[in-house]
Amino acid sequence: MSEVTLDDLNQGLARPELLQVADAVARDKTIDREIVVEAMEQAIQTASRRKYGQELEIRAEIDRTTGEIRLNRVRHVVEEVEDDATQLSLEAALAMDPDLEVGGEVTEPLPPIDLGRVAAQAAKQVIVQRVREAERARQYEEYKDRAGQIVNGLVKRTEYGNVVVDLGRGEAVLRRDESLPRENFRNGDRVRALIYEVREETRGPQIFLSRTRPELMAQLFNQEVPEIYDGIIEIKAVARDPGSRAKIAVLSNDSSIDPVGACVGMRGSRVQAVVNELQGEKIDIIQWNSDPATFIVNALAPAEVTKVVLDEDQRRIEVVVPDEQLSLAIGRRGQNVRLASNLTGWEIDIMTEGQESERRVEEFRVASQDFIEQLNVDDVIAHLLVTEGFADVEAVAFVPVEELGKVEGFDETLAGELRQRAQNYLVERDEKLSGERRELGVSDEVASMEGLSPANAVLLGKAGVKSLDDLADLAGDELQEIVGQDELSIDEANDVIMAARAHWFDEDSDQEGVEQLSVDQSDGQAPMGKPEGDTSDDSDSVLVARNEGDDVTVVEPEEEKGDGAVD
Repeated sequence: MSEVTLDDLNQGLARPELLQVADAVARDKTIDREIVVEAMEQAIQTASRRKYGQELEIRAEIDRTTGEIRLNRVRHVVEEVEDDATQLSLEAALAMDPDLEVGGEVTEPLPPIDLGRVAAQAAKQVIVQRVREAERARQYEEYKDRAGQIVNGLVKRTEYGNVVVDLGRGEAVLRRDESLPRENFRNGDRVRALIYEVREETRGPQIFLSRTRPELMAQLFNQEVPEIYDGIIEIKAVARDPGSRAKIAVLSNDSSIDPVGACVGMRGSRVQAVVNELQGEKIDIIQWNSDPATFIVNALAPAEVTKVVLDEDQRRIEVVVPDEQLSLAIGRRGQNVRLASNLTGWEIDIMTEGQESERRVEEFRVASQDFIEQLNVDDVIAHLLVTEGFADVEAVAFVPVEELGKVEGFDETLAGELRQRAQNYLVERDEKLSGERRELGVSDEVASMEGLSPANAVLLGKAGVKSLDDLADLAGDELQEIVGQDELSIDEANDVIMAARAHWFDEDSDQEGVEQLSVDQSDGQAPMGKPEGDTSDDSDSVLVARNEGDDVTVVEPEEEKGDGAVD
């Protein structure tokens, strides 16, 4: 900041150099000139009070054209004077000016002051402080709405691994954990980063930069690819392993434009510019698709996928790849599948064709064995049921006979018999589970909860959850852990917990026992001769009502037994 000398702050007839100093400071700090002039006025006022008295109200004014300094003592006109230094009675004010009234001001010119060394230093500190506050306010206002934008700056210094970046009109901080791995900066190096947060603090606005966030890559492509800037191509998702690898999903709103080719550019010029900016980070550009299966297959590139199985409720997908493609699909340290999962938002399980075949054979064997044991059928019928897609006895018990009879080799008689056996098995199983549940001490209220099967009730009993209150005390994830994630989703578990807690709220609404004691018939006022609030027995006491559930009992107050009481 330009130096403020002692003579600059002295009062004179015309001081244009003061305005020149204000202009220089305003240009240097990129703040309004008026702020600097007001800071000078405040500094002169502070110095004047040191000479004329701290109790006085002194107003300093600098002429915006000539730089002339004028000092005035200000006193307020009041009806009753409480402070002689800053107030003046109406009578005294009218003697000075007949037009004055209460609330007005009386100004009296003061002679010029000659600032000493101490006063000038104090005045300078005031100016510097005001200019610094104005600079901070300007910086915050300029950058507070720029979160999510890319800025360029120069490295100013390094503090404990954090890089302080000069943005030209402010300073920003690039923290160590927001920098790319093995990335080192020296003073004067150019930095291109993303503003991810602007926070106002007591020491001034703090601007935080990042070079690891996915938004940075999206903004870099936005700058390098005109079609993205124009909105023809849309960036749908970005996943990064900073400094190593990234995947970006793009979609074209114009069928005649290939989004992947547009992002790659002629001979890879566009994508290469982004790669160079991110220290050689490899980028896979993927075409986005509204179909989750197609999108996930694209996201796993360069690996080839032969089969996918989706579980939309759990947002989970099983991907089958050729045996020789397994390591490519998983990637180094699971990087490829992890980035694909982050990009799509689905959990991805990868297995080889051999593993998937072994699993299918094992599932076929287990399901067939269950049908053989539970329905008392031979292996041929069990294999036919599994081949037709019947996974368990419940599916057989509730399928229409006509549909079951369409299985190759079945007629309606056989279908009816199989359906009846399945229903009988379910009844016997539920009776057995109910008996086991009662032995464990699980209440009927818990067993009748909607969403819980008899098997779930047994598992709850083994876990010590026996009453409705025990169930209500659980959290959703705890219930899910007891009965198994395959039995209940987290939302279904939460619904069961809330249903178990419903009786708590019902009890609160039912327990409204109200007792009305010693209320006088005259608008609730205390009887004559008794202080207000006295609840001692009185002949005018009213009935006491007790609410017990749905029944209301009215209790008559006992008659006081006196001389005329009848036993």
